[in-house]
Amino acid sequence: IENMLAEYDMRRRLMVGGFNKIGMTCFEPKGAFYAFPSIKISGMDSETFCETLLREKKVAIVPGNAFGACGEGFVRASYCYSTSHIREALARIEEFLKEIK
Repeated sequence: IENMLAEYDMRRRLMVGGFNKIGMTCFEPKGAFYAFPSIKISGMDSETFCETLLREKKVAIVPGNAFGACGEGFVRASYCYSTSHIREALARIEEFLKEIK
């Protein structure tokens, strides 16, 4: 159990740090397996952001507005994947942000 907890802690820090590094403000979650970064720098609403990211970069995340009106301007991303998948997704999201600016 300790090894599993350490692995998920590392994945959480990797994802949160990665989002913050690319300008998507993200606070560290205290539970679950999801990060909830801001997409306000994109200028898009959460559904448009997620649909465009999926179509153009093949990265699937959930629009924040799926969790209510207060979720608009955010997305939900799971860190239940391998570190290589997380790094690849973050790299694709960073490319996406550079392309839309």
